[in-house]
Amino acid sequence: MKIFIATDHAGYELKEIITSYVEKDLGYTVADMGAHQMDIQDDYPDFIQLAAQEVSHDPSASRGIILGGSGQGEAMVANRFPNVRCAVYYGGDIDIVKLTREHNNSNILSLGARRITVDEAKAAVKLWLDTVFEDEERHVRRIRKIEKIWPYK
Repeated sequence: MKIFIATDHAGYELKEIITSYVEKDLGYTVADMGAHQMDIQDDYPDFIQLAAQEVSHDPSASRGIILGGSGQGEAMVANRFPNVRCAVYYGGDIDIVKLTREHNNSNILSLGARRITVDEAKAAVKLWLDTVFEDEERHVRRIRKIEKIWPYK
């Protein structure tokens, strides 16, 4: 499984840490879609769309981790793409991260870099990557209904 990661300036430092963690500690192949340098004038859609496009094209063999100040705007960008189910985590009950995989088969995790610590981000990423979709009929049915919405059929 390939992991596409992206952020703007707000999540740049955390992205660098998470990229190394996912590659070295968790053993995944990571494609860094940017930002590749700290630039407080950059705009998150420029980078997030690159990661979301990749996951959209091959959702069974890839996932994405995107970061921003809150993670909310980044998730909005990612969820504009077909086959993408992006969930946001910016602290609090970490079980929500697990549920987004088990019940919704989320394939992009958006992290609120200004709201969580490095340890919280690592724990959320590991839990999310380790959690398997439950593939129960009710969950599959609901995901199919979401997919029918795009492209507004």
